[in-house]
Amino acid sequence: MSQDTGIITLNHISWKRQGKTILTEVSWEVRAGEHWALLGLNGSGKTSLLKMITGYQWPSSGDVSVLGNVFGKTNIPELRKSIGWVSSSLDQEYQARASDSALETVISGKFASIGIYDKITDNDRNKAMELLDQFRIKPMADQLLHTLSQGEKRKVMLARALMSSPKLLVLDEPCNGLDIHAKEELLAAIEKMAQSPIAPTIIYVTHHIEEIVPSLTHALLINSGTVVAKGEKREVLTEDILEKTFQVPVTVKWENERPWIRIKSLLTYRIGK
Repeated sequence: MSQDTGIITLNHISWKRQGKTILTEVSWEVRAGEHWALLGLNGSGKTSLLKMITGYQWPSSGDVSVLGNVFGKTNIPELRKSIGWVSSSLDQEYQARASDSALETVISGKFASIGIYDKITDNDRNKAMELLDQFRIKPMADQLLHTLSQGEKRKVMLARALMSSPKLLVLDEPCNGLDIHAKEELLAAIEKMAQSPIAPTIIYVTHHIEEIVPSLTHALLINSGTVVAKGEKREVLTEDILEKTFQVPVTVKWENERPWIRIKSLLTYRIGK
């Protein structure tokens, strides 16, 4: 895939649900060689955009193209096999599977299934072990998933997402619920993965800008379903743009190629009758 190849193209996407406008005229282009952060408050439209990209939700108007596939003219279930997904919601789906090991969980990523229902090969096992080793959890391969720590589970899910060698990897608030040590370990693993020449294009969704590791090159910021700014991260992660996005006064400091945010003052609420 060439450097100029479009990974995601959204043209003037709008979406209304039950008469309420969720997304308004969103245009966004992600190219090969770029890794993007998607930033916004809860309810800003981040999840809706992800559903558009993965074909679980169709826009009321506008055009969607992912990995060169124009929606409406492509096999969406087949396309999803080229898209990896990591989210804290996956933890919940696996909670009921008390007998699944870390290794089995990773292998299931090949089939995009919760559990294994297809025949697996020695190559599948070997690849899964290599991925567990990549994220430094190979010794836990035979441990039951539900016995692992939250940080370890999230690494297993990251390995699972890479099992099918996706071209696009969506990380939907992957650090949600992790303590500071587990979060930094996971971010370090993501950074190392992103530096690989064969890494998939990454879309990292968060509302914590300190999670934007050095390898994330661009950022899209949205508020109330509209684009506030988009572009190279140094150009758009400014105090003015972040204040418009998060609706609080902030200062931004860059350290070790990561942005860190500080709230200038508490919001003032007027209490009246």
